[in-house]
Amino acid sequence: MQPAFPKITKIAYEGKSSRNPLAFKHYNPDEIVEGKTMREHLRFAVVYWHTFRGTGSDPFGPGTAVRPWDDGSNSVSNAQQRARVAFEFIEKLGAPFYCWHDRDVAPEGKNLRETNKNFDAVAKVLKAEQKRTGIKLLWGTANLFSNPRFMHGAGTSCNADAFVFAAAQIKKALEVTHELGGAGYTFWGGREGYMTLLNTDMKRELEHLAKLLHLAVDYKKQIGFNGQFYIEPKPKEPTKHQYDSDAAACLNFLREYDLLPHFKLNIETNHATLAGHTMQHELEVAGGAGALGSIDANTGDELLGWDTDQFPTSFYLTTYTMLVILKYGGLTTGGVNFDAKVRRESFEPVDLFHAHIGGMDAFARGLKIAAAIRADGRLAEFVKNRYASWDSGIGAKIESGKTTLKALEAYMLKQGEVTPNVSGRQEFLENLINEYL
Repeated sequence: MQPAFPKITKIAYEGKSSRNPLAFKHYNPDEIVEGKTMREHLRFAVVYWHTFRGTGSDPFGPGTAVRPWDDGSNSVSNAQQRARVAFEFIEKLGAPFYCWHDRDVAPEGKNLRETNKNFDAVAKVLKAEQKRTGIKLLWGTANLFSNPRFMHGAGTSCNADAFVFAAAQIKKALEVTHELGGAGYTFWGGREGYMTLLNTDMKRELEHLAKLLHLAVDYKKQIGFNGQFYIEPKPKEPTKHQYDSDAAACLNFLREYDLLPHFKLNIETNHATLAGHTMQHELEVAGGAGALGSIDANTGDELLGWDTDQFPTSFYLTTYTMLVILKYGGLTTGGVNFDAKVRRESFEPVDLFHAHIGGMDAFARGLKIAAAIRADGRLAEFVKNRYASWDSGIGAKIESGKTTLKALEAYMLKQGEVTPNVSGRQEFLENLINEYL
């Protein structure tokens, strides 16, 4: 096969003084930060859907992307060619992982049997390319939202046959993920929600979704797949309300249906924005519950009300993100997955490199800044001192459960009134962060 990017060699680290647009300024994969290499901390992954299937189309016009390697057909041979191009790109970029939806990888056939055959044919190429390059699968997932059969949802559909098709599709995607040595498997309920409650039995739909996930857990054990399961929160679009609306909603669902031991969360920045939260908030919610598993690294335009999936370039965003990730022990089975797409106007193949290089550099810089802030200690010390009243006396008694409402009343009758003990000093703390940027 002729190279798809013949003029581009492997992207190298050249340092922040470099003016080469095809070089890393901050991402040095072998640099040690807090005892691990950047490569180990960040576990970068390239997504198959936006990077190799995105065309640049939007609701107001067709695709603009120039992709010379793609003949435009829906054939298996074209899908196999695309897979080889994908690995050329990922290898030259230097990312250690990739992710896919089943329908990004291989075309659907006239029935499930033919579709599975197509998937196997392309998976064979993926496996060969993984062996050739050493690139690994971070996670796989099934597209249970694009085909019209899922117009009412998949696990939450009012049509039992749609549920069954989704179950069969998950089964196959799990098998291929296992065959390719995937580190995990993600569930994103693209249409698991409702447009109106007038036609919706919410309780029944949620129970059905839980049954589907339990079936997946059982099958995971049956085939010996040891990868981590993830759920990815998203509040809206395409449905008015999705059941996996934010990290807290996902955790509540997992606890209610006894699924939390089997799942962690895959948190996306743009989805956090759509939920009215920050990425930092969503990561804290997941981390506090011991369920922070992986992240989709992108950003959204706060002036637009949809999922714009832009590449992350803000050092503030990546610093706050890495502060939380480091706080909760770092990423293990998960990674920093670029669920992002180049803009419609960035139509040339080289733009794919510019976008990923910028995102990888931004996260590398955020990692170094976060590590420096942690080493400095002032931020952590401030938070610790702010809650000092809980470390002894009445606060410690409350936290340990060694008090009653009657005892607390007696304490406050004696105390008389509450005296503010420490300023929040938000401005001081924001200035502290700025010292490092």
